[in-house]
Order: sequence, then C-alpha cells, then structure tokens
Amino acid sequence: MKTYSTDKIRNIVLLGGTRSGKTTFAEAMLFEGKVIDRRGTVEAKNTVSDNTEVEQLFQRSIYSTPLFAEFMDHKLNIIDAPGADDFIGGVVSAMKVCDSGIMLINAQQGVEVGTEIHGRYAEERNFPVVLAVNQLETEKANWENTIDSIHQAFGSKAVVFQYPVNPGLGFDSFIDVLTMKMYKYKDDNGTREVLEIPADQMDRAEEMRASLMEMAAESDESLMEKFFEDGELSEEDMNKGLNIGFVKGELYPIFCLSAKKCIGVKRIMQFMLDVAPAPSEKVDGPTSLFVYKSSVEQHLGDVSYFKVMSGKIGEAQDLVNPVTGNKERVSALYAVAGKKKEKVSELLAGDLGCTVKLRNVKTNQTLNQPGYEEVVEPIVFPPSRYRTAIKAKDEKDEEKLGEALNRAAAEDPTMVVEYSKELKQTILNGQGEQHINILKWHLNNTNKLEIDLFAPKIPYRETITKVANATYRHRKQSGGAGQFGEVTLLVEPIIEGVETTAKFKIDGKEQVLNVRAKEEFELDWGGKWEFYNCVVGGAIDANFMPAIKKGIMQRLEEGPLTGSYARDIRVFVYDGKMHPVDSKEIAFIIAGRNAFREAFKNAGPKIMEPIYLVEVLVPGDCMGDVMSDIQNRRGMIEGMSSKKGFQVLRARVPLAELYRYSTTLSSLTSGRATFTQELLEYQQVPADIQEKLLKEYEAEAQEED
Repeated sequence: MKTYSTDKIRNIVLLGGTRSGKTTFAEAMLFEGKVIDRRGTVEAKNTVSDNTEVEQLFQRSIYSTPLFAEFMDHKLNIIDAPGADDFIGGVVSAMKVCDSGIMLINAQQGVEVGTEIHGRYAEERNFPVVLAVNQLETEKANWENTIDSIHQAFGSKAVVFQYPVNPGLGFDSFIDVLTMKMYKYKDDNGTREVLEIPADQMDRAEEMRASLMEMAAESDESLMEKFFEDGELSEEDMNKGLNIGFVKGELYPIFCLSAKKCIGVKRIMQFMLDVAPAPSEKVDGPTSLFVYKSSVEQHLGDVSYFKVMSGKIGEAQDLVNPVTGNKERVSALYAVAGKKKEKVSELLAGDLGCTVKLRNVKTNQTLNQPGYEEVVEPIVFPPSRYRTAIKAKDEKDEEKLGEALNRAAAEDPTMVVEYSKELKQTILNGQGEQHINILKWHLNNTNKLEIDLFAPKIPYRETITKVANATYRHRKQSGGAGQFGEVTLLVEPIIEGVETTAKFKIDGKEQVLNVRAKEEFELDWGGKWEFYNCVVGGAIDANFMPAIKKGIMQRLEEGPLTGSYARDIRVFVYDGKMHPVDSKEIAFIIAGRNAFREAFKNAGPKIMEPIYLVEVLVPGDCMGDVMSDIQNRRGMIEGMSSKKGFQVLRARVPLAELYRYSTTLSSLTSGRATFTQELLEYQQVPADIQEKLLKEYEAEAQEED
C-alpha cells in the first residue's frame, strides 16, 4: 500500500442501532474499495468486521472493528462500531479518532433508540453524520415513515439528498438531487447506470435541489452572493457549501442504501470524499500517536490501534509515553481490515493503523517522539449501568481470574473491575447484562475459568438518631501479664449545620462535658466523625487516647448493625479506668470498640441505603410498563419530559432494587429503551427492610461462628 497524505484520508465511523446493517455495509465498502473480491454475510459468519468467534456465535457486532478501503486515489479508514447500547464504548472511542460518520437507519423500523443514542453522541460533539436509509430492498421498507421519524429525531438539519424510485422488493433505482441523476442498478454487485431523471420525477427533484442549493448558499457569504447573481450554484459550489454545514454538524444529508444489494454504496463513498472533512492533524509537527483501542489477538499478541495525531510514524521508531516516561519501539506498522493486517512503511498525520507487542501501552494513552510532552485529551467513557459480583467456582482460580479481569478492563475501559474492601467482593461494573455475558463467555471459553455471577451486596451506611452512652471494661488474665482497660463514652448524631453544645443528660443528670481536645475526620466512604477527649482527673492517660480512637475507627469500618460503614457520629470519651500494670494499648482498643458498639445500638441506629437518580429514554407506548416497574422497585417518579420523539422519565430508585434493571428494561421495551444512573444520596431504609437486614446479618454472623 502506498503512503497517503493527510488530505487524501477520510476517517469514517459506521453508526446505527443493532440490525441496521452496518456490517453488511462495511463489506460492500471494502468490496468497492477492492480490499475483498467477494462479500461475506453475517449469516454465513464470514464478514471482515464480525471476525471473532463470539461475534459470529451471537451474529452481532460486539467490538469496534477498524477497516480500510482504497477508493478514487483516497484511503477511507472505516470503523464498524457495535450497535447495541451495551457496547457503547466502541462508539465513543471511534468518534474520538474519526472525523465523520455514516448513520445507518433501518427502512423497516425508522429511527430506533440505538439510532437516537448514537445521534445524541454525535450532536453533543458537533460530529458530522450522513444518514443512510438502509434495507430499502425489503418488503416492509417504508421510505415516508422513515423520513418522518428522521425529522422527528434530527429536526430540520436532516435533508434529503436522494430518494428511492421504487422502495420495496424491486428496489433498484434512486434519484440524486445533488448530481440531478438517476442511478439504476443492474445486479447485486453495485453495477449501475447513471441516467437522466425521468420526466415524471423532474418536478420533485428540481424542487428538492432548489432547497438544497439555498442551504448550501446560506453556509458561506461568497456562495450567497454567487447564488443571488447567477440564480444557481454548480455542483462543485454546492459541495463546498454543504461541506461547511456538514462539518459544523448543522446538516445531516439523507442517502438511499441497500447494503445487501450494493445499491448506493459507491455514491456515498464518493460523497464522503467530496464533502466529509479530511483529518485536521498536522504533518509537520512532532510525531504523536493516540491509542484508542487495545486487544490481544491470536498469533499476534498485544495489538495497539492508534491515530497519528501529528507528524508521521515509521518502522523501528522510538517513542515515549509523556505521562509514565516509558519508552516504546514501534517495530512494525499495519493498515487494518479486520484480521487482515497489511504492512506499511509509514503513516502520516491523520491516518489510522496498528502496531504489535508494545510493552506498557494501554487504551487512552499517548506516545510521542522524545522531547515532545503534549498529551492527547483522553476519551471520556460513559459511566457503568450494571453491577454484579463475581468469583471463581474453585478458590484456586481466584488469582487467575483476577489477571483475566484486569486484562479485560485494560482492553475495554467501560468494563470496570474493583475489589470492595467494604463488601468483601469483586465487583464487575459494565454497560449491561449482554456486556457482562460476553466477558463471561471469554472467561469460560478463552481462559477456561468457571465463575459465578451473583447479586452484589449493597454498600449501606449506618448512623444514629439520638444520644446514648455506654461503659465497657476489658479485663483479661491469662497467667502472665494481664489486660485491663475501661472506657465510658457518649455518642450523638452529626447534623449538618448544627454544632454540639457538649451538654447532655447522663444518668438522669444534666452535665456539660469538659472538652479538652477535639478531632474531626473526613471518612473515605462519605460523611465524617468527630472525637472529643473529655476525660478529667487522669482517669485515662492521654497516651491511651489513640488506642481508643483506633478501636472506634474499627467499628466505623464495620458497623454494629450490618457490618457496613458507619458515618456522621460524634464520640465523647469522658471517663474510664486504668490499671497501673495491666493497662496497655490493646486493652483500650477493645474497650473503645465495644463501648462504641453498645452506645451505637442504643442511639436510635438506622441503616442508610444509596439512592440513584435514574433517567430512562423510552418510547411513549412503553411508558406505562416502565413506570409501573420503577414503582415496584420502590422508585419515586420525579418528572417526565419528551425528547425527539421519546419520553424521558426521571426517578429516584434504591440501588438495592436496580440489580439487572437493564435486562428488565430491555425486556419491557423490546430493546427500544436505554437509561443512565448516578448516585444521588443516602436515605434511611424503611423499617421493614431494616428489620430484614438486621436478621440477615445476625444469621450470617451465627453461621460464621
């Protein structure tokens, strides 16, 4: 392959919901670009994109697949992104390194939630997108309804550039109002005739072209003047004006497509060369690469996929990670078409490629020539929406499982693995149950690990609602040196904005504690606690105060009610006893811990649960079922609104009720809805649930004993 200059490169991501035909379209583009001489199909499991065993098994795109096509003296880098919302990470990373996109829309269904999700990401980034109405050859193809749904979702920015002459089973022709030609296809391999527009279609085509010309003229002042003077614009001038609007994200051209029959494919590719932006990276800058995807591939090992952000990269070039300082040598360079890796000698700014066997490089990292310190802004991946606990069925495999999970998270940043010290569980956080199940498949089949997935524990919080005091004496005699320590303390809740008076009723008498020292601690898990030394008369030596604090902290880390973290508590140590020989640090740790536990249990203890703000994007006809389900999950509906043809439902839902919510939502809406969630606050659990949690914890403790 020759080296392509930056202006001869186009980086394009294929977007759209599941079953919109992106993989089939990618095959057709590679066929037109002579990368392949025979098109595969998803059903036959022989496409260039869906080339992994798991994708072929489930017959859907799971990973973003880099491809390329050489076409009309240009190089088109193409990334076939997955359509399912569970694999949105591939879409986000592809948008980072691509300069425009082609959004496929199923002519049988119109705009679906998957389309809406990708469209929202594009709109947020002012990302240029062509809308390609695909599957126009199918019996249920409905052009008018599809266009209506597009206008509802994308508004007046969506403009028809082509329309089909005969959508449905006999589809073979469309009118292009930019070129003012009719394209008629003779076979299923893209062989076409370029014809004059039939007389019965001319009025419609001319009317649409006039609107298109006005839109092109409005994007540039010089074009507007030319349009007023001449009354029209040439195709070249229209391309110039449309390019301006397209690049700004102010125009979504609508094209006709049958990827299966290779109809319209070449014309879209030509349009992308004419109107889509070339990369903006600078050739004359220092060498800089950005790694947007990493994987481990059979026979190759670690593969790093990158974009050349500036300068050029050649074989055997040394680079440095400006953040870590790690040195890397790029031993070989490849242009990528799925599993096919074509070796190249160099890649210029704006191009996409891959290299192998880098030692310490991960997704989202920058590699520069020595001395260049610029770091590419990393990809911001969406937060997780599904959490599950995981463990190996055989305890001997736990270390192997940990290594496999860390590798998976390094390859896919939307898969977050954490060991919760609080819950004593390994927690997987992903985008949905499909996302987790794909990882499970790899663990079972690639890593030969048997695992269990189960509902994770909930990170409850414990606190108190009133004042209470307690005394605990620890005494231990074991033949040698003894242990003795006695602590008397009082607890009260910390209420935001309310300071303590240190005035309490103790043993029926009003008493003001003499505060000798006060310490405040912010807790890692949220909230705080305060420690007051109010001991007078030398009842407890000051040297033992750190031990008492340590004992209390141990109980805060494992609350007295359910073992969850405790928070927002003031502790006043105001009395106690020592022994001149037997008092030592361990005795006061134990005494402080147990005195705190007893006082806590008498201070109106309550369990707090995490409440999440859930926002659901749902079709209107599914709204009732979704609302009922949320209410059954103890959710509180906060508001509803509409957004581009969909309903937006906002609710406060306890985390304990959100396990497998993405699966239920998909089932209720046939996969047409999506949601986001974020931690909002902690709130007291209802009395019946608190009682249930206390009994469960007590039963677990007895089992352990």
